[in-house]
Amino acid sequence: MSSNSQAGLVVAVALVSATIGYWAGVGSSLKYTNVTPKQSPAPSAKGEDSDNEDSEEHDDTNLGEVKAGIMEECKLVLVVRTDLGMTKGKIAAQCGHATLACYKALSSANPALLRHWERFGQPKIALKCDSEEELLLLQATAQSLSLCARSIQDAGRTQIAAGSRTVLGVGPAMAELPEPNLADDIMRDRARILQEFLEDTSRPDSTDYIAEIDNMLRLDETRLIVNIDDLRDYNAEHAVGLLRQPHEYIPAFDAALLERVKIQHDTEKHDLSNKDYHVGFRGSFGDHHVSPRTLRASHIGKMISLEGIVTRCSLVRPKMMRSVHYCEKTTMFYKCDYRDGTSLSSQGPTSTITPLADPDGNLLQMEVGYSTFRDHQRISIQEMPERAPPGQLPRSVDVIMDDDLVDKCKPGDRVTLVGVYRSIGGGGGSGGFKTLILANNIVLLSTKSGGGVAQTRLTDSDIRNINKLAQKRNIVSLLSSSLAPSIYGHDYIKRAILLLLLGGAEKNLANGTHIRGDINILMVGDPSTAKSQLLRFVLSTASLAIATTGRGSSGVGLTAAVTTDKETGERRLEAGAMVLADRGVVCIDEFDKMSDVDRVAIHEVMEQQTVTIAKAGIHTSLNARCSVIAAANPIYGQYDVHKDPHKNIALPDSLLSRFDLLFVVTDDVEENRDRKIADHVLRMHRYIPPGHEEGTPVNENLAQSLSVEAAATANASGTTTEPFEKYDPLIHGGVAPGPTRSTRSAAKKPEILSIPFVKKYIQYAKAKPAPVLTKGAADWIVQVYASLRNDELEGNNKKTSPLTARTLETLIRLATAHAKARLSSKVEERDAMAAEEILKFALFKEVLKPERRKRRKLNTGAAGAGGQSDEEDGSDDEMESAPQRMEMPQQQPIAASKDKDNNVNGTNESMGDVPSSSAAQESQARGVAPERVAAFRSRLARLFQERFAEEEAIPIESVVEAVNEGLPVDQLFGRIEASEIAEVMTAANEIMLSDGIIYRL
Repeated sequence: MSSNSQAGLVVAVALVSATIGYWAGVGSSLKYTNVTPKQSPAPSAKGEDSDNEDSEEHDDTNLGEVKAGIMEECKLVLVVRTDLGMTKGKIAAQCGHATLACYKALSSANPALLRHWERFGQPKIALKCDSEEELLLLQATAQSLSLCARSIQDAGRTQIAAGSRTVLGVGPAMAELPEPNLADDIMRDRARILQEFLEDTSRPDSTDYIAEIDNMLRLDETRLIVNIDDLRDYNAEHAVGLLRQPHEYIPAFDAALLERVKIQHDTEKHDLSNKDYHVGFRGSFGDHHVSPRTLRASHIGKMISLEGIVTRCSLVRPKMMRSVHYCEKTTMFYKCDYRDGTSLSSQGPTSTITPLADPDGNLLQMEVGYSTFRDHQRISIQEMPERAPPGQLPRSVDVIMDDDLVDKCKPGDRVTLVGVYRSIGGGGGSGGFKTLILANNIVLLSTKSGGGVAQTRLTDSDIRNINKLAQKRNIVSLLSSSLAPSIYGHDYIKRAILLLLLGGAEKNLANGTHIRGDINILMVGDPSTAKSQLLRFVLSTASLAIATTGRGSSGVGLTAAVTTDKETGERRLEAGAMVLADRGVVCIDEFDKMSDVDRVAIHEVMEQQTVTIAKAGIHTSLNARCSVIAAANPIYGQYDVHKDPHKNIALPDSLLSRFDLLFVVTDDVEENRDRKIADHVLRMHRYIPPGHEEGTPVNENLAQSLSVEAAATANASGTTTEPFEKYDPLIHGGVAPGPTRSTRSAAKKPEILSIPFVKKYIQYAKAKPAPVLTKGAADWIVQVYASLRNDELEGNNKKTSPLTARTLETLIRLATAHAKARLSSKVEERDAMAAEEILKFALFKEVLKPERRKRRKLNTGAAGAGGQSDEEDGSDDEMESAPQRMEMPQQQPIAASKDKDNNVNGTNESMGDVPSSSAAQESQARGVAPERVAAFRSRLARLFQERFAEEEAIPIESVVEAVNEGLPVDQLFGRIEASEIAEVMTAANEIMLSDGIIYRL
């Protein structure tokens, strides 16, 4: 036989052998898998294991209900008994039999799940159990969840007893089962206890959460804030578990809240579809109250509370929680759930890949409208600078905000945060892991280092005290002298700062024109004149204030910058200091050190109050409605009074005109003044804070509150602030002694308003409707503006800033703010006079003139109880009354002609009670006809009984307007004539006229 024939024979024999071997193996396999539950194969004579499947009949009708999501992983679990002492080979054989049994069951009951397992199956998992009872319990539990469960019984041929169950096979099924939804006994028990806690109203000191849930539904909110102290009193075990294992208790709390909402909601008013209700926590967290610096690995997985400053906020983006897909070929919908490391679920994270095809390879289309998304935002919280150790930089931590917590804060806000500290992996081979906080509740504090609430709640007592003080004739000087009382002098600057904090009236016209109402102030002067100290006081007093310096700030840092987002790589806007201070105050120190390029960037902000960006494909406009108070030094360090102001100030007119007031602060050499300042500074150094002994160092207050919302709760409870604080010459030496109203009493100590009360006063005044400009005030402002412009043509005065149309708006803003300080609804003539006084001091350093003092004495008469004290230099009351003295020389000709007409056309009829002889003599001395006095008195008495029956103090303008109603034109009372008649009645003790206000006696 040839070699080729021999080779062909060998190949043929090999093929036949392979074919016979293959079919023999298949037949053996089919013989095993086709065994029915009732059959019992005969024991093998070769010593092979001969085991049977569980002889029990199984109900496989529910196996078809188990469906896996697209690309969802499946697995098969094998449970092995360890009490039988099986060898490794025996265990492997038994596991193979259990796998085949499960495969056979699903091949007919749920072939789609079997095919899905073949594509997305995980490695089989082997578990241990200690007894047959435990194995049967697991089998029953799996069958109750509609899972395939098959147990293998041994034939008893070896050392194992016959009929012993050796291995339990469960699956194949989804790797992660759906949420238990209270099916788990422990979860159900926790939810039941927490629901009873929400329904409990027997404890007197606890919150009524039933009412809180009703309020939450009425406001269409989805988060209920629960005090953990109430839970600690009700069930201490659950309170401790919530702090140590929040991922196990928060889902139970959310489920309990949902059950309670379903009971309380109104089906006609409240729509619960597509809403997830959450529980937020506040209260005392004890050692779980940390800061970004004290966060440690021991806090991972626990609920914590921390305080800090928000430094960065990302954009709010949607996060996909569930996607829905449609297959056109099979006309079926598929869903796919997603979880990542930022989820509080006890289940692990899922794949983030969106499926493109179903298990059979058919293409899928994503239905975005049916998919579920959640708002998602990432912020960074930095440690408070005042609590950072000396010489160390503040640390920060990232926070994840979801659902209703997004956009609850902005950069610069001080917040108290409650959340769960989690690790999300991603160490990058270094062994470290990234950590972040999953926010549960956020409490917004103020933007100041004090930590108080930005908007303080005003109590009824506060409002009564504010309205009572507003009736004082020297309320503006009282408020301004209470600002920075430890700084000596600068009375006009303090008054201007008060008007800056109050602000004018903002106008938005129908044609789109925006007229700013915020006041801008610039202080230029010699070093060591308390300019920076005044800035620091504004920083601590204003409800929203941001500090910056000229050298340490750039143009984009003050306005807005285009940056790249680290997460998405997209270009986005980063707000600058002026945008962050919207509706607040920006304090800029060392303003002259700023470069010209950076200084030009704030031109638009200071007048248009917007920031326009057109770069990097972004074109937008941001609001920056803020006041600017800046301090600068002259060109050569010292202000040269022999040179013109513009030669001392190295700033262009285009920028100076945007400042409403420019104060030149000079360090004049005057022995008397220098002694007073030195005495005041030495008293300040001798001051010892209350509660400290002499010689002991004053420790910084770095203590943290261990309670969340403690400050907010204190303010919400409505604590009344005392208006005045005790005068202390050591720290209040900058306040000049105030005048007295009575000549019989000695000079009393100055009145000092407390800073908390001043904040409430300013908040209340700004909340009231803006005062309306009256005709008299408008005429006065026009007259002053025209006079200033004419003086500019003559060129006699050296002004600090240019006189433009913006100066006219400055007068309006100052007059409006002055009216706000008096809580007046109208901007009156005296407000315009006060604005003129401050503006002239800022422009020319023009102080009160002697002739105005003489006019003041002439008009007061018997009503001027404090006339003697008006001669004192530097008196706050004198500055308050100065605008009235400025009024007289210009108004006298008009009033004289009006009085002449009134005297000619007057009648001799008696229209009221006859005045006393002294009053008649007083009226004759003033040139007022007695019949005019009688007519005025009669009509005023009727008004006191009718229109002004409920009022004790009425402005004389309102009285004149009411008295003139119904009178002929030739009998109308003028403003000055009415003032003279009121002074006559004051001398007769019928009324009291003071500072343009008529008081009933």
